[in-house]
Amino acid sequence: MPGENLSRDEARERAELLSVDRYEVALDLRSAVGEAPGDASGDAPGDTSDGAPADGPGAPRTFRSVTTIHFRSARPGVATFVDLVAPSVTSLTLNGRPLDPSVVFDGSRIALYGLAEENVLVVDARCAYSRTGEGMHRFVDPEDGEVYLYTQYEPADARRVFANFEQPDLKAPFSFHVTAPAGWTVWSNGETTGSGAETGVWTFAGTRSISTYITAVVAGPYHHVTDVYRRALPDGSTLEIPLGALCRKGLARHFDADDIFLVTKQGLDFFHDNFDYPYPFGKYDQAFVPEYNIGAMENPGCVTFREDYVFRGKVTQASYERRANVILHEMAHMWFGDLVTMRWWDDLWLKESFADFMGTLALAEATRFTNAWVTFANNRKAWAYRADQLPSTHPVTADIRDLEDAKLNFDGITYAKGASVLKQLVAYAGREAFLEGARRYFKRHAYGNTRLGDLLSVLAETSGRDMVSWSRSWLETAGVNSLTPAVTYDSSGRVTELAVLQEATESHPELRPHRVAVGLYRRESVDAELVRYARAEVDVDGPRTVVTELAGAERPDLILVNDDDLTYCKIRFDEGSLETLREHLGELTDPLARALCWSALWNLTRDGLMPARDFIQLVLRFAGRESDIGVLQRLHAWAQGALIHYAAPQWREEGARALAEGALRELRLAGPGSQHQLTWARFFASTATSDADFQLLRSLLGNTAKIDGLEVDQELRWSFLRPLAAHGLADESVIAAELARDDTASGKRHQVRCLASRPSEEVKATAWADVVDSDVLSNALVEATITGFAQPGQRELTAPYAEKYFEVIERVWAERSIQIGMDLVEGLYPSLQDREETVRDTDAWLAAHPDAPPALRRLVLEARDDLTRALAAQACDATAAAVTSD
Repeated sequence: MPGENLSRDEARERAELLSVDRYEVALDLRSAVGEAPGDASGDAPGDTSDGAPADGPGAPRTFRSVTTIHFRSARPGVATFVDLVAPSVTSLTLNGRPLDPSVVFDGSRIALYGLAEENVLVVDARCAYSRTGEGMHRFVDPEDGEVYLYTQYEPADARRVFANFEQPDLKAPFSFHVTAPAGWTVWSNGETTGSGAETGVWTFAGTRSISTYITAVVAGPYHHVTDVYRRALPDGSTLEIPLGALCRKGLARHFDADDIFLVTKQGLDFFHDNFDYPYPFGKYDQAFVPEYNIGAMENPGCVTFREDYVFRGKVTQASYERRANVILHEMAHMWFGDLVTMRWWDDLWLKESFADFMGTLALAEATRFTNAWVTFANNRKAWAYRADQLPSTHPVTADIRDLEDAKLNFDGITYAKGASVLKQLVAYAGREAFLEGARRYFKRHAYGNTRLGDLLSVLAETSGRDMVSWSRSWLETAGVNSLTPAVTYDSSGRVTELAVLQEATESHPELRPHRVAVGLYRRESVDAELVRYARAEVDVDGPRTVVTELAGAERPDLILVNDDDLTYCKIRFDEGSLETLREHLGELTDPLARALCWSALWNLTRDGLMPARDFIQLVLRFAGRESDIGVLQRLHAWAQGALIHYAAPQWREEGARALAEGALRELRLAGPGSQHQLTWARFFASTATSDADFQLLRSLLGNTAKIDGLEVDQELRWSFLRPLAAHGLADESVIAAELARDDTASGKRHQVRCLASRPSEEVKATAWADVVDSDVLSNALVEATITGFAQPGQRELTAPYAEKYFEVIERVWAERSIQIGMDLVEGLYPSLQDREETVRDTDAWLAAHPDAPPALRRLVLEARDDLTRALAAQACDATAAAVTSD
């Protein structure tokens, strides 16, 4: 629609013109369950006096939204616009003057002319419920038919629910009034001031000044648990924060609210201890909602999470750690993002990087997950390293031209690289200086908006460091450096000189200052563990830095640059260290050091410097000795990625067989009932290749075989069924029977994925049509269909869709919401057609579509880069095989 993609220049101009005093939003959601629309002020069901047409056949189901905006104009008499994406507008008045919707409303914007100094705009609209996880999402639970609603707005979908000035720097207080079906409960950012489950009329206290994208409404027959957080304050008073946790009724029996509240209270303690600014938004509700597009959203007072964090079966501690990390990430946003908000999406990192860093810090220091930095090094930073090597890489503080750019900028650089950079900053400036800078930042800019310079100035005050130079190197340039040790020894085997060599890429040549620790490791005897015996911290600056403190040290078996993971870089090894890892990686006792080595070996594989089969053999040899369950799960994912994308095609069958055999061996060796056993069971299912493998999966499903201690619950049953479906060993009737056992929302997603996984031309054609030619499926089922469609073992079946992909992506991008468009363009790219012809087809599309939306071109360029990287890695693997055979 014209004008839906708001530009930075438009937002800047509007912010200079306007200031918003308050919003009053009235929503009537009774139509969610088929009741008559009624009036947003609370008329009885059946009253259609609002004049809105009933939702006709094929039309989106709508609800009534009445918004009153009080705002001021710095230049009376000028024109501006208000944002609203809606099927229709019933009436409009500006300062009591009626406006003709057919003239001023174009489907995404309402033009406003002749502004006064003080203005009141009233917009009465019909807004559409969403099936894409954007705006007001409506979900019908297949288990019991109940309807659930929730909102998700980031970066700019509040305009799908009520009229507003949709940009982060036009903050204002919000008051919500919601009419819902009788028997429902409604939550919003503010405390409930008037409610009635019988009448369905809910009113909420006004918020403090917040941005549009973090307002929220959650409504439905949710299961709701409450608690209270209490904290003694220095003045002798007690801070009390009401806590709530909610999920669908169908998940209530799985809902471990006590653990959610435990982590919540631990986080609130941590942030109060370190921020010296009390939680500013009253209550703290956390809603776990269905078909959520992202991990969670930091709506103050009403945080929303994807309901996958309510565990239906047995999971490992890594899953609980992930959930706790997300809880603390969103909590950090209450200060970084909600209390103080970036002015525009260029500085998105001002909230996401800080939340990622502070959430991990709180996780490691305030909860039972004391190894959180191990997970960060092995998981989050891998995401950052990939993103920072794509052609679309960008500085942490980015150039965001419009909302489409903003949507794509929720990436590994904004989150994980930014958090890594902040970890480097803490090492560079000192922890107390960093936290004191945060405290001053909150107090100076509370309820306001900031830019990069606002943060740098306060950190310069507290640290005494040159933040401008640091920012220029770390925040305003793109790319990742590589750090490699260079060492010489004397005749007695002692270090004569150890230097750290820093390299950059040709496209991003910046060499940065790094505060790093260099660790020396050795084995004291043949059967001994690999332990650190010397360590030195040094400021690496420029292409070569000598570590003088380590001169004279006894010869190490392993030199680990960036020991303790203080900086953001790719680690390389000298030849001696690499040989040690090939033979003794499992003997490295420190879990963080081990995780760093695994990450470095994976980067060597991705960069085509280590053959994929060598990495897979390392996993098969040493993963069974990995104590950290999160690292083990990451190794499984990397091993499969290496086989699918980076191994020479002619070795894939052998490699797949080796992975399956290794997985089954470790499954049988794992402790009965342990989380390692569960992890190996899932990995075995995903790697199964032989008739014997499939027979074991069938027997486990049929309860005719058992593995001591392994509980085959419903989630694990789906894990076992999926490879059977993908190999043509479970037909539609078998999948339907499994759905009958698990006729739930989760079961439906599994069923759809299994159905699309089957090796049939007809199946693939149906799956393609379901997501490309139709918009009937919800976002969750689109994702499940795409995942099922693209099976690594079905390259020949999906080959015909490579050409079709390039024929449809521009239309898909234009017709679908940006989230669904992203899912389709990324998920259906023919990456499994890994040959030069696919690269040429991609280049041809890019050459023929120079004026395609920049966000669409970015996604295609990123997919192309992944493919060319895969082809280079396959060539490396093939060369290694040829050398070995010679």
